[in-house]
Amino acid sequence: MGLFDKKFCGICGGKIGLFGNRKLEDGNLCKDCAAKLSPWFSERRHSTLEDIKGQLAYREENKAAVSAFHTTRSLGRYYKVYLDEDARKFMVTSASNLTQANPDVLDYSQVTGCDLDIEEDRDELKRKDPNGNSVSYNPPRYEYSYDFYITIRVNHPYFDDMRFKLNPSSVNTGERPMTGGSTNWNFRQRGINIPGLGMGVNDYNEYVQMGNEIKEALTQARQTVRDEVIAQTAPKNAVTCPWCGATTFPDASGCCEYCGGAVNA
Repeated sequence: MGLFDKKFCGICGGKIGLFGNRKLEDGNLCKDCAAKLSPWFSERRHSTLEDIKGQLAYREENKAAVSAFHTTRSLGRYYKVYLDEDARKFMVTSASNLTQANPDVLDYSQVTGCDLDIEEDRDELKRKDPNGNSVSYNPPRYEYSYDFYITIRVNHPYFDDMRFKLNPSSVNTGERPMTGGSTNWNFRQRGINIPGLGMGVNDYNEYVQMGNEIKEALTQARQTVRDEVIAQTAPKNAVTCPWCGATTFPDASGCCEYCGGAVNA
């Protein structure tokens, strides 16, 4: 087949425009069908048509999960982590229209880890010499900017992680202070606001706090689920019921399985 031969979507059957094709391992996908896939999905080129059909079916089912989602807490400002603490579910999106965006709804139990990554970028400051040329300071001087990313590692059939940026634009903190060695900068990295550390420090501290709050919330939620599973599967010890004298394994309420009396009363 030639480069400009007509192509058709293997999902909806529609004709694909010149720049609208999304190549699959064994076929083609139009941009409209591709837009329905999870935003965290990145293995499209290595997917078959059957793989994509399976994911699109899941994405349709996910719409019901979004409708049933009851937000009890939200974290973040640009990208937001929405928590349904009663149902033990969460979703992540930057969209304001949740129904239209259809963000993936995951269980707390699907979280396998969460990290805050702070990426630093520096630009060298120059000065003009007597001839008007840009030259370095001695010693060199730099100004710094930062971006803050959260990576939520998950156990999910269509993606392994959810990586998103907390800040809509880089946070510029100006020049790193050199007085007193690196002591002041170490304070800033720990999220402690020290006057005179340059512009943007308050924003820096805010995003560090925001990232740690998201990390703590999801890590704690996952640990709670794990602890409950361990408690449920832990071997139970037989005791003698003080009411009926039977040897019993107390139920979840601590009552005798035979007479219903409170074993620990």
